[in-house]
Amino acid sequence: MLGLSSLARITADVRRDLAAARDRDPAAAGVGRVEILAMWPGVQAVLAHRVAHALHAARVPVLPRAISMITRSVTGIEIHPAACIGDGLFIDHGAGVVIGETAEIGANVTMYQGVTLGGTGFATGKRHPTVQDNVTIGSGAKLLGPITVGHGAKIGANTVVIHDVPSNSTVVGNPGHPVRIDGRKPEGPDADWIHLPDPIADALAGLSSRIGALERMVTELGGDPDQALPADVTPLRRRRGPNPAGG
Repeated sequence: MLGLSSLARITADVRRDLAAARDRDPAAAGVGRVEILAMWPGVQAVLAHRVAHALHAARVPVLPRAISMITRSVTGIEIHPAACIGDGLFIDHGAGVVIGETAEIGANVTMYQGVTLGGTGFATGKRHPTVQDNVTIGSGAKLLGPITVGHGAKIGANTVVIHDVPSNSTVVGNPGHPVRIDGRKPEGPDADWIHLPDPIADALAGLSSRIGALERMVTELGGDPDQALPADVTPLRRRRGPNPAGG
């Protein structure tokens, strides 16, 4: 079963996971460690996975998968026992999170509800994403295949990522497009998500402007410019809303 060294490592990991929850979840301010451990499903799921993963590495049959299935029933979070998870993973809310067998997650990663680190097709071997340190993954994002998400990257809510993500970039859309936030490199969980660029909205705004210009040209060619009616094109306004990462 588990040796003393494995138990000591799991205990140290749990301390770091609890610290991550207190640092990154405003709802945990002033809450004791025991309450976080008892009431935060993301913390519970990661703790259960650390035990299941140690048992899986020790080649214990059945029990690691049983722990994973029970944890899914209790927390709504499914983590395969073979997945490799680094220090300080924080899963906020967590319902619907799925982390596949060959997924690898670095240190200080933050995930919101509905995130999937999934595979594609029926190939064997490495088929799930590798997420490096200090990455934030927004609600409902789907990361598919043996891709690599670079250090400090941010994945917007409901983004579908099927290609590698550069370090210190932000990805939004379906399929995901790398963008920046105000020209600076984001790091950690506190980036300004409200000003997240939307490449699709930018493209539509460009088309709207172009259509307006073309309509004015057609109107001028068809009659007296002084009598021409202005083109009726409503300009698009950038939508401002709440934090799209969820929380």
